[in-house]
Amino acid sequence: MEKEPMRASKTGKKRAKNKKKRKLGLIIGIIVLLVILIPLAIGSGLFFYYVKDTPELDYSKLEDTLSSKLYDNNGNLILELGEKKRETIKSNEIPPQLKDAVLSIEDKRFEKHIGVDPIRIAGAAISNFRGNQLQGGSTLTQQLIKLSYFSTKTEDQTLKRKAQEAWLSIQLEKEKSKDEILTYYINRVYMSNGVYGMRTAAETFFDKPITELTLAQYALLAGLPQSPNDYDPYVHPEDAKKRRDIVLNEMLKDKKISQSQHDEAVATPVDDGLIEQKPDSEIMKVADNYIKQVLEEVEEKTGKNVYTAGLDVYTNLDMAAQKYLYNLVNSDDSPINFPNDDFQTAVSLMDNTNGQVHAQIGGRKIKEKGQLMYNGAVSNKRDIGSTAKPIVAYGPAVETLNYGSGRIVVDEPYTYADGTKLNNFDFRYRGPMSIRAALYESRNVPAVKTLKEVGNDESAAFLKKIGIDEAVYESTAITLNVSMEKLAAAYSAFANGGTYYKPSYVNRVVYPNETEEVFEPEGKRAMKESTAYIITDMLKNVIQQGTGTAASIPGLYQAGKTGTSNYSDADLPKVKGYGNPDITFAGYTTKYALAVWTGYEDYKRAIYPWEQQLAMDIYRNFMSYLYTDMESTDWKQPDSVVRVGNEVYVKDHVNDQFNYSRTWTTTTEVTVTEEETTVSSSETSEESETPPSSSQTPPSESAPAPTPSQPSSEPPAQNSSAPPANNNPDTNKKE
Repeated sequence: MEKEPMRASKTGKKRAKNKKKRKLGLIIGIIVLLVILIPLAIGSGLFFYYVKDTPELDYSKLEDTLSSKLYDNNGNLILELGEKKRETIKSNEIPPQLKDAVLSIEDKRFEKHIGVDPIRIAGAAISNFRGNQLQGGSTLTQQLIKLSYFSTKTEDQTLKRKAQEAWLSIQLEKEKSKDEILTYYINRVYMSNGVYGMRTAAETFFDKPITELTLAQYALLAGLPQSPNDYDPYVHPEDAKKRRDIVLNEMLKDKKISQSQHDEAVATPVDDGLIEQKPDSEIMKVADNYIKQVLEEVEEKTGKNVYTAGLDVYTNLDMAAQKYLYNLVNSDDSPINFPNDDFQTAVSLMDNTNGQVHAQIGGRKIKEKGQLMYNGAVSNKRDIGSTAKPIVAYGPAVETLNYGSGRIVVDEPYTYADGTKLNNFDFRYRGPMSIRAALYESRNVPAVKTLKEVGNDESAAFLKKIGIDEAVYESTAITLNVSMEKLAAAYSAFANGGTYYKPSYVNRVVYPNETEEVFEPEGKRAMKESTAYIITDMLKNVIQQGTGTAASIPGLYQAGKTGTSNYSDADLPKVKGYGNPDITFAGYTTKYALAVWTGYEDYKRAIYPWEQQLAMDIYRNFMSYLYTDMESTDWKQPDSVVRVGNEVYVKDHVNDQFNYSRTWTTTTEVTVTEEETTVSSSETSEESETPPSSSQTPPSESAPAPTPSQPSSEPPAQNSSAPPANNNPDTNKKE
């Protein structure tokens, strides 16, 4: 009888404990619910706030592509791109294998979702986390909406834009059947080469109705819309095949094709059945490379596709100059005597005052299968040789060390840090000489020694300011891989007094609603005015009496530099012929900068010595044409520069150009052969503060400066008697 109270007490405690647990569980449940509901409520509110401004669903936008018009820099219509290259297909005409290919690669759950697919979004997130970015989170419906309504620029991929895209996708799925949506997509997507829609692509690429293609061809078409230019089978066949095979693999996973069908299609060459693409017009033929850059720049700056957006695009193209340049390098009646049709060139012409590219050629005698393809003037980065000297060594030296054109540097035997010997083009050394003479004679040793004084980091920083983002090493003073577009832009900064302009191809875009976007020149101060003037003054001598005399134009104020690259010892046994792989010339006036590369697409095919003036021939003929009816003006010397005799110096830095703080050896002439080195005269001094000869005494501003040493008897690019080019290109240059 006495144990009952104890039992009751225990039961009460248990009930109280359970009550506390239930209360705690309720609190936790409420917290979890709030954690879920509050963000959900906020997200929902934000979503509906964003979608309230969503444009109305307009089916015409899903169907129509608007052609765009391109104008030259005088406002003349030169080309219309768009609608004429699009033929639509009906829902019941879509081949089953094409439908399977598109859905396997673009939207496996297309038949199940409502326009947006949470499962796809989650799956894409997990896939991307694992490093596999085969598919994104957007459904095929969302991709169609994005193509029809919104910008494709990366910076425009905002939450608001995504919300509106999702909302319109859901609305479209309510109004249209899946087959209708798929048909819109197949008819709408860009397929490269100016072609829109898969039916048009079948007829344009394969000359077949879309119902008669092979499995491999359907897979190729299905894979193109993700990145048409990157997967263009004419331009990037290897990437196109990889993309096509990914489509085939996905079709196999989805059991849309058998293993044998898959294997047969994968084994099919990607160019199987492709037909040659011909330019739509003479303008496309003449300006193909330039128009390619226009399309890329419009998409980069506006997010719009020229073929479908209905734009008026005002380019910087000088159509008359472009035609002249095209004919200059392609016509059988050209005044330039090219050795054969395989001989190549890349040329870029830039306006120094604003960075506008007025003409451009990416290659000559091009037998291309497709349009708007590889542009050698922008994409081809071959060795520019000594054309690098002003931008890598001497420009930075004037800018950071206040070198003047009369600065003395010793041309003498020199070895790199790794012990490799450095030679000049003539295998001789000239002793103490001004950097002006070293530049117009294109001596290698003075350039490398000057870069060493500047420092690699300072040189790289200078290069970056003029649009060249490359690392700098000991040998970069005489060897650098740069496109002609970038080289023209870099030299343009010397020409205009020190401002770098990013090359531009478009100055204005007018949209269908008549609003417009104007693109102002992107100019930034890259160097001091004194630097630009001193380098220009030195480069004048290259054309007047140095290695660039073949580029001389009577009565024209101009400056420029030659460049020649060499084969390495390892390459020499494979070289076809005798000579060099690359010859470059970059020159400029107060108005224009013009960069020219010549060579063969086959790097091992040498440019013979008698062909090595062709880069200067192109420059001379084209620049002469540009100045047919234009007055030539000289550069105005800035107040920050003083002239002493023939030399120019940074103001207040005239008398610090002749001090020596290192051990040096002066040789009036050193002849290098395989057997011996002969020195005709020499003098050695350690820690000397003055040069060895009174002829190099520092001038006062009122005294005449020392006359620069005379140039070599022949420009290196024309010197067929020079020793064979048999040295490593990283250490020795012909010039």
